[in-house]
Amino acid sequence: MRTFEKIINEESQQSYFKTLKAFVDREYEEKTIFPPRNEIYSAFRYADYEDIKVVIIGQDPYHELHQANGLAFSVSKEVKIPPSLRNIYKEAMQDVGIPEPHSGDLTPWAKQGVLLINTVLTVEEGKANAHKGKGWEIFTDHIIEKMNEREKPLVFILWGRQAQNKAGMIDSRHCVIKSAHPSPLSASRGFFGSRPFSRANAFLESIQVEPIDWRIE
Repeated sequence: MRTFEKIINEESQQSYFKTLKAFVDREYEEKTIFPPRNEIYSAFRYADYEDIKVVIIGQDPYHELHQANGLAFSVSKEVKIPPSLRNIYKEAMQDVGIPEPHSGDLTPWAKQGVLLINTVLTVEEGKANAHKGKGWEIFTDHIIEKMNEREKPLVFILWGRQAQNKAGMIDSRHCVIKSAHPSPLSASRGFFGSRPFSRANAFLESIQVEPIDWRIE
């Protein structure tokens, strides 16, 4: 059994998770919820625990039709690139010189060991933060704690206050990169020019780990 699968199975036995699951099941039955149910845990699908190199923490999934695909900041290939992701791409183009991406699907990052995890994994259509405070934060905090416990160091990229609040859970042997959120509301206040992609790769190379190829296509 894969390590992430084992961790999720262990969490599912906890009382908080049983309450959360009952809530989420009811929401999917009665309302339009994103991402599609089979994509809730997509972030854990592409690389397993020991192969994660970088953790990027988002907030909650996109809440408009066809956007959320279970990877933080990512959308499906045919969907228009959202403003925050467009700013992430602008910074990557400036920082590490990637060609301008024409797809918002971040699966190429996930396959290389970038864990793109939101603090909340589901949302109601048209209602940002609708599932905040229902138990997902306990689950994702436990995932961050498990990543922090790993012997092989990794990079944590924390964009915005909500993600930066997780910094206290991370030991100093890991690389922690913090800046403003890439949202158009805050990107000009410290996200642009923060060079998270080259800094992440510099750390990975310093511990003899293959860096991430940040190109999308």
